[in-house]
Parts: sequence; structure tokens; C-alpha cells
Amino acid sequence: MRDHLLSQHFLRSPRLALILIGHSNLKKHDLVIEIGAGSGVITSALSHRVKKVIAIEKDHETATKLRLNLKNRNIENVEIIEDDFLNVDLPDTPYKVFSNPPFSLSSAIIRKLIEAPNPPESFYLILQKQLALKLINTDRHYTSQLGLELIQKYQTKIRLPLKPTDFTPPPAVPTVLFEAKKIN
Repeated sequence: MRDHLLSQHFLRSPRLALILIGHSNLKKHDLVIEIGAGSGVITSALSHRVKKVIAIEKDHETATKLRLNLKNRNIENVEIIEDDFLNVDLPDTPYKVFSNPPFSLSSAIIRKLIEAPNPPESFYLILQKQLALKLINTDRHYTSQLGLELIQKYQTKIRLPLKPTDFTPPPAVPTVLFEAKKIN
């Protein structure tokens, strides 16, 4: 299956996407970037909650499906960028990120976000629990170098555990919704 090659595990339920977004600080006036948008389960949910979504999808076939799904739902506040997120310029204006990125790219994505000239106000990523634990400041677990850099600029925490059955294909590792909010 191609999705395994891209290390992507897509959310099954639009209802779950809305619940997860409810655990974020996203507001009606926000610009939100979604990395690895897939066929649009999270994209669609975001479009109803925020002003504009920039959905980034690298795979051409998947991006085509995303465009069709959004058109069929008459969703017009989504801009689709068909490219690798690591090659995309980030906005100069304030923005947030809400995403279920490919697990294999999670660290590179976080590094790009925190080292950007204009880093996001906050970001919410579905991550492998093992990585998320290394990104929070706690005495109970080892904090990685990336985590040490991250906590200089952001308050971090695990918002919610997820179940393998929440995804297709189900991941073989525990997953969580991870939150990073910029320290003012």
C-alpha cells in the first residue's frame, strides 16, 4: 500500500477531526496550515472552524482527490499547495498549524516550523507518542535536542491519546495529539 511508503496514517472520521480541533486554540479568524492533507478529512473540518486553510499535499493523486472532495462539498476557503512541505515558504503573517503529518517527517517538520523566520503562533500535530514524549519538558522522560530547542520558544504538551482504529491504515505505534503554543 502506497500510504505505508509515505508513512501516512489518515484519520478515518470527520467527527474525530472536529473533536481534535476542539482541543486546539484555533479561532474563526485564523490562517491554518495543514501538512500532508490527504483526501481532506481534517481539511474539511478545519475549513468550517477557521478563516483560511493552506492544505499542503505532496502526492499528486491524493491532491487531485482532495481538490475533488473540497469541490463536492463547496468548500472555498482552502488553498491547496501540491508540494513537499519542506520546500514550501511559510507565511509572513500570523498562522497556526494543525496536521497529521507523515511520521517519518515529523522531526524535520517541527524543526522547519521552529526555525522559520516567522514561526507559527501554535501547532498541533498527530505524532508518535514516543517522539511527543521527547518534545516535552518533564522529569519522567528524556527530552531530545529538538525538544530542548522547542521548549525555549513553546509550551508543549500531549493533548490527547489516539487509538489505532482512529486511522487507516492503523499505525503500529501509539499516537497522540501534540500541542506547542508560543511563549509570549
